[in-house]
Amino acid sequence: MPDFSLLFPDKNKSTGKKLSEEACNDLSLDYICEELTGEPFEQNIIKNIMITMEKDPEVIRYRRDVFDDLLHFPKLRERIKELLEELAYLKELEKSVKDATAAPIWQLLNRLQELDIYVNCISGIHTSLTEHPIQSEGLHKLKDFVGSIFTDSGFEYLHDDIKELVSEVGQVKSISLGVNLDNRMMPVEVGIVSINDKPFSKPGVLSRFLDYSSKKNMIHGGTSFDGMTKIHTVGSVSGDDPLMRNLSRVVTEMLGHTVKQLKNKLSRYTNISGYSLTKMIPEFIFYIRWADYIEKVRQKGIPMCKPEITAPAGGDLVAKGVYNFKLAIQTVKGKNIDIIRNDFEFTPEHGIYIMTGPNRGGKTTLTQAVGLLFLFAQCGIYVPAESAVISPVDCIYTHFPADENKTVNLGRLGEESKRMSEIFGQATSESLLLFNESLATTSFAEGLYIAKDVVRALRFLGARTVFNTHMHELAMNLNDVNDHVQGIRKVASLITGIHEGKRSYKIFIAPPEGVSYAQDIAKKYGVTYDQLMLRISGDTAAAEEGTDFSEEEGRAEEEDKAISPDHKLTRAERKAAKTDKK
Repeated sequence: MPDFSLLFPDKNKSTGKKLSEEACNDLSLDYICEELTGEPFEQNIIKNIMITMEKDPEVIRYRRDVFDDLLHFPKLRERIKELLEELAYLKELEKSVKDATAAPIWQLLNRLQELDIYVNCISGIHTSLTEHPIQSEGLHKLKDFVGSIFTDSGFEYLHDDIKELVSEVGQVKSISLGVNLDNRMMPVEVGIVSINDKPFSKPGVLSRFLDYSSKKNMIHGGTSFDGMTKIHTVGSVSGDDPLMRNLSRVVTEMLGHTVKQLKNKLSRYTNISGYSLTKMIPEFIFYIRWADYIEKVRQKGIPMCKPEITAPAGGDLVAKGVYNFKLAIQTVKGKNIDIIRNDFEFTPEHGIYIMTGPNRGGKTTLTQAVGLLFLFAQCGIYVPAESAVISPVDCIYTHFPADENKTVNLGRLGEESKRMSEIFGQATSESLLLFNESLATTSFAEGLYIAKDVVRALRFLGARTVFNTHMHELAMNLNDVNDHVQGIRKVASLITGIHEGKRSYKIFIAPPEGVSYAQDIAKKYGVTYDQLMLRISGDTAAAEEGTDFSEEEGRAEEEDKAISPDHKLTRAERKAAKTDKK
């Protein structure tokens, strides 16, 4: 089988950069892969493909088109799933070939099974691809390859030979053994009495003999032969086992004609290997699991679109109706979540965003959504948006709050600063940088001082960036940064909206509203000076007038759970826990 791939248009493999462990964690890649499939080995396959950021637009479009075909033809997908089971069996069978101690008869049978699966897979792939109007270059290459085999005169002979041999070998259903015992009733010899064309049961003379023995209260005491114990499944019969070695020898002798037929006919196909087909298992698993899941998402009325890919020097990003894919996962799982979608762009004028807004107003949700948008697009699958035109990035770098265990030696600020320095040492102007509440673990003054230097460095670097923060001052006077530091992308202020004191989860390019946000939140939760004074005086009803602890809080908590499944207890959960204790 030629060395072609459904992930790459030619033999050259990716030279793209790999996502760091931190980036995979911050984008919740493991969580997403676990939702796609319950099989750990499939999760690893999918993750290993996704962690390499493919930047070449030609490669991305090649993948996208293959995925598009498999998504639009469910019957083709189902047929390939069936073939995957056969290929998985073939992969197990391959292990037995490496067993040098396997008896010749079993080696021949393994070879017969290999070629039988090869014939079935070639026929199945050819039929499936011929029946569907596929458009992608990748599947057309596969179709042409299997088509050339299928129409070759040699394949017809192989097909007939294998069919005949399988039929002949398939007639053997059981082996009857004879065991000799010594005077202590210990087995000393074993041999084959007969090879049968039916599974062993309790027939004929043996049945009558055992029944007779039972009636005479002799040796047999009514032992049932209803069930048989499996000796082995797929694989070889080791020559190290004396019993199996003897059985193999006798079977070979008794099936002399069949063994001769196997040797003669299989020797014609020494150059054919079905094991090369197993190389396609990971690629098929990647596309099919994603296609299956995206189909579920779309059935829920949630948009997933085919992204348009531009050259790296193109329009950066123009996306309509963007949302965090993890909210779609929660919806598929049955959660009732109102997913707010936003339009989002990266342009030379707005290429580095300092995003501010109220606590739990959707900043982290959007930051992660932008990363997943690029990740999905560059893997070649549909993206969580209504439409998207994307210029690929060379890698995604993230700076989210660190695990407590990783801050022991350096302290939180030291650890954050170290990671930030490392990111600037690796990122380029074609990277995507995502900062989530960075430098929030130190004092406000110290954090703001460092963050201002970081923003100036971001302007010089020119990488597309989302820097979400509670430091509203950081997003003020950005014109000074743009005027005094040269770079290909300018810094802009992005805010998450609030309407009539409630979170709207919509974003806008506008100056920060730090004080007004604080006032809205204070009033919403009843902690303005006037509300607190009313509560102190005992007028609880008046103090709570205008507050809203339910609807918006409940929605925010649902989104928090979706984004961070291991979140801390919410206010409602703490209240319920206290009630239970009482």
